[in-house]
Amino acid sequence: MGPPAGRRAARPRTHAGVRILIVEDDQRIHRPLAEHLRRQHHAVDVVEDGLNGYAFAGAGVHDVILLDIMLPGIDGMEVCRRLRSDNATTPILMITSRESTGDKVSALDAGADDYVVKPFDLSELSARIRALCRRPRESQPPVLSHGDLRLHPGNRVFTYSGLPIALTPTEYAILEMLMRSPTQIFSSSMLRDKVAGFDSVAGQETIKTHITNVRRKIQAAGGPRDTIVSVYGAGYRLADAG
Repeated sequence: MGPPAGRRAARPRTHAGVRILIVEDDQRIHRPLAEHLRRQHHAVDVVEDGLNGYAFAGAGVHDVILLDIMLPGIDGMEVCRRLRSDNATTPILMITSRESTGDKVSALDAGADDYVVKPFDLSELSARIRALCRRPRESQPPVLSHGDLRLHPGNRVFTYSGLPIALTPTEYAILEMLMRSPTQIFSSSMLRDKVAGFDSVAGQETIKTHITNVRRKIQAAGGPRDTIVSVYGAGYRLADAG
């Protein structure tokens, strides 16, 4: 997987309303944790393996990542190292059962910003998340480009050859995810999880409908209809930039 095309411009965040990615395969942990965070008005995405965690985190749409070390696929240390190699600046909080000093040092050296040992207190974890979200982050390129398609994160506007494309919040979320990782193939379930905060009943056919609508709107702005490519049996990605 190549590095993402760009990432969202950073800005100071308050303790409420941030977007959090939990990468944890133990449902006994991530279900109550996600419920607790949603009660605090955060938007929460949950992924249960390292490869999908890396793909979701690489989209650059989260304000903080809660990352377990022991994961199927690739472990949390490798996910963290890959994200930092991609120049991802999203704060990463490791959550793990490992509590030795050596493990903590390894996690911090891999690029983690903080470290908490299971079992953890939910109030303390929330405070650590607030602290991470208050930290200044590096400024990122204000505009993402893919061929003639542009995303202007500052005002949340997509354009094609300079013409604005009017998208619904769900359509915007889908196209933003594709734009931030243009070579990545996203399954319907990954896109469904991404838009859960905007479309709580989104299913595979609903995602297909949203993709069709985005293609139609890009075509109406003068772009090709196949800007978003269907990969049989796998999902969707952006077409190669011309």
